[in-house]
Amino acid sequence: MRLLRSTDLALRVLMRLAVADGPTPTTRQVAEDMDVPYTHAAKVVAELQHLGLLDARRGRGGGLSLTERGRTASVGAVVRTFEGDGDVVDCEGPTPCPLAAGCRLRGALRRAQEAFYAALDPVTVQDIVTDPTGPLLLGISTGPR
Repeated sequence: MRLLRSTDLALRVLMRLAVADGPTPTTRQVAEDMDVPYTHAAKVVAELQHLGLLDARRGRGGGLSLTERGRTASVGAVVRTFEGDGDVVDCEGPTPCPLAAGCRLRGALRRAQEAFYAALDPVTVQDIVTDPTGPLLLGISTGPR
């Protein structure tokens, strides 16, 4: 299974904010740190803010900060939210699969997908930034600390 770019970025933003020290980074600084386009980072930040996982303040003294909910968020829940509920394969798309009526593969793939999420459910954002990850994340920051 391959994660969407937005899912990957959402997890990296949460991780980066979980170890932030000093002034809160801005969306632009996070985009630069992660080497992604600002517009992509802004969309992900807006969704994370909507989910209550981070606070985003504009203007002088503004920036991004992780909420307590964001710190304790399940990685599985974040991945589910960004990936959506879609199947691993699209059996009923523009050219429906001729095996759809009797295929067992779709069910097996769905179970595998759920097992993937279930393995991530007990893992929190705080869990994935413990040493040695936290210091590495701080090392990639280009912004002020």
